[in-house]
Amino acid sequence: MEMLIALVIGVLTAGGVFLALRGQTFPVVLGLTLLSYAVNLFLFVMGRLAIGVPPVISDAASAYTDPLPQALVLTAIVISFGMTAFVIVLAIKSRAELGNDHVDGLQREEDRNA
Repeated sequence: MEMLIALVIGVLTAGGVFLALRGQTFPVVLGLTLLSYAVNLFLFVMGRLAIGVPPVISDAASAYTDPLPQALVLTAIVISFGMTAFVIVLAIKSRAELGNDHVDGLQREEDRNA
C-alpha cells in the first residue's frame, strides 16, 4: 500500500511539474493543481494509513491516528481552492489584456502565422 501511495504522489508531482513548466496558462493552472493534490496526499499519508481507528485519544480506543495531518490537509484544500480560483481569474484577465494565453505574454512565431 505504501508503494502505491508513493507512486501516486510521484506521478502527481511529475505531472504537476511538467505542466507547470509549459508556456500557456491553462497547463500551468493544471500543473499547480496537480502539485497541490500531491502535497495534500503527502500530508495526509504522514498521519499513517490506519483503517477504523479514531483521530481522537480516548480511554475506549486502543489506537488512534494523528489528527494534525488531517487538519493540515483540510486547511490546504481550502487554500489551494482559493489560490486556484485566483490564478484562473488572473489567467483570464491576462488573456483579455494581452490577446494570447502564453505565460510570458509573447506570442510564438508559429502561432502568429497560423
